[in-house]
Amino acid sequence: MNLKLLDIGIIVLYLATMVVIGWVLRKKARQNKESYLMGGKKLPWYMLGMSDASDMFDISGTMWMVALCFVYGMKSIWIPWLWPVFNQVFLMMFLSKWLRRSNATTGAEWLATRFGKTGTGIRASHNVVVAFALLSCLGFLAYGFVGLGKFIEMFVPWENVKDYVPFAVSPQFVPHFYGIVFTLFAMFYSILGGMHSIVLGDFIKYIIMTVACVSVAVIAMVNLKGHSLNVPAGWENPFFGWKLNLDWSQSAAPDANNKISSDGFGIFGLFFMMMLFKGIFASLAGPAPNYDMQKILSTRSPKEATKMSGFVSIILLPIRYSLIIGVTVLALLYYNQMNLGPAGKTDFERILPAAINNFLPTGLLGLVLTGLLGAFMGTFSGTVNAAQAYIVNDIYLKYVNPNASTKRIISMNYLAGISVVTLGILLGLMVADVNTVLQWIVSGLYGGYIAANMFKWYWWRFNANGFFWGMMCGILPAIALAVLKHFSVLQGLDLYYWPLLFVLSLIGCVLGTYAAPPTERTVLKNFYRTVRPWGFWGPVHKEVMAEDPAFEPNKRFKLDMFNVVLGIIGQCCLTILPMYVVLWLKLPLLITIGILLVIILILKRTWWNKLEN
Repeated sequence: MNLKLLDIGIIVLYLATMVVIGWVLRKKARQNKESYLMGGKKLPWYMLGMSDASDMFDISGTMWMVALCFVYGMKSIWIPWLWPVFNQVFLMMFLSKWLRRSNATTGAEWLATRFGKTGTGIRASHNVVVAFALLSCLGFLAYGFVGLGKFIEMFVPWENVKDYVPFAVSPQFVPHFYGIVFTLFAMFYSILGGMHSIVLGDFIKYIIMTVACVSVAVIAMVNLKGHSLNVPAGWENPFFGWKLNLDWSQSAAPDANNKISSDGFGIFGLFFMMMLFKGIFASLAGPAPNYDMQKILSTRSPKEATKMSGFVSIILLPIRYSLIIGVTVLALLYYNQMNLGPAGKTDFERILPAAINNFLPTGLLGLVLTGLLGAFMGTFSGTVNAAQAYIVNDIYLKYVNPNASTKRIISMNYLAGISVVTLGILLGLMVADVNTVLQWIVSGLYGGYIAANMFKWYWWRFNANGFFWGMMCGILPAIALAVLKHFSVLQGLDLYYWPLLFVLSLIGCVLGTYAAPPTERTVLKNFYRTVRPWGFWGPVHKEVMAEDPAFEPNKRFKLDMFNVVLGIIGQCCLTILPMYVVLWLKLPLLITIGILLVIILILKRTWWNKLEN
């Protein structure tokens, strides 16, 4: 264990600060439901944006992305399109303001603005989106829990701890034990202080992470200067052909070829097209019902919601990738000094903790470790907050006790938070690794989400019945996929099953829609006036214009799509820029900066100057 007293002191101070924040802000959070779940919708957009970015900077995802960067080099910047990361660009350009105009508390409550409160399928559509939200939240909790445990195990070997633990822990459950310990800290401050403590905690964590990430990047640059990396040809090139064509057999880590084969990314052109196809539809569907949606709904206005979503990529990607490329460079330079598993069975997800444990000086090690622990706690607390919102707002207050007092509502939030954390831990005990649960969430579970949530924005005839059947026809096969893969009945990437899940959901949407009458015209017209979407709204548009000739419809489709394309290119530039800096690649760096400056100037005129009040 390389942790010294200074490192341990930094970590303990951070954990104590988080506990104090939760305790101090508990009274402010308990004023009412909106204050607890959404910060009273009074928090500034840049604080919410920083909080949202911090929540996306999680340990499990960073471990996964470092492993990708090590094996795939510059080409690894495309693989996070599995989420897809560019959904933030769609939110920035138009979807965040559409969502915020509803003035809802959760995604399930938002459905009432689109489909109404009574009618065929209304209750079923409400229930299915709550079920999806809770299922995805539990999946993310398990995902973060597993990553945290593997991470801590590298710094605190069980041999040094077991004599102080009054019960036996099997070796395979040591990571889970560590996960439970730190989960309890995150649970305390997030449940007590609600959104107020989450945002403040995320702000502190972001400052720590910025210092830590830049420091790691500088150390990597200093160590790399005058040396070369023993990597395959094409590793420093972000562009690719139909096949990946990375051969590690004569390079630093020959076992990386086995990783490429097991990942199924060898035919990279097909993989990329599948990601892009899925990613566009997923982005058009809007944010999933998790912490990202809650932060958008918590902003003070639609304009601030738009700014917040744009701010996320700017403050997240350069800082996060400074750490990712910095750790990757250190791991490549000193690969033989790291213990990443037995020969031929390298666990590439251990690169992040192994590199920072072996190559960072005292003090900086504690700072980086604190930041990454904070990253877990931020993601965890944001996810718990989203789950609490659905349980309390969309189950308890809707079906159990609609007239509950503020005190009772806050108590139910506490109970809901504890229950969700417990279930997340239990699911985490059954998960083998980070990549397994990640692949299922982004490719399997979200395959059942996309079609129904895309239609709700752009097609007037789509109704609650179609939403319910579209979600059911996607979610149930996604669960079946996870079960069949668990028992090895099916093999291969979950992404390659996504088109089937999407088509099944699409069929459910269309058949369910035409099996029931259209949504009430009053509801549709109110939605069209309030949210002002573009899309296939012809009949509703005609009626609204007949009633109010002064109404200005949304004619920004072409401009929004133009801005989206520019935004995605700009996002890629923000991602790759710190990688070029650390690798001392001067000409590509200058080209990237030039492209980014041109995009900024154009978006200043086509997006920023046209933000609506």
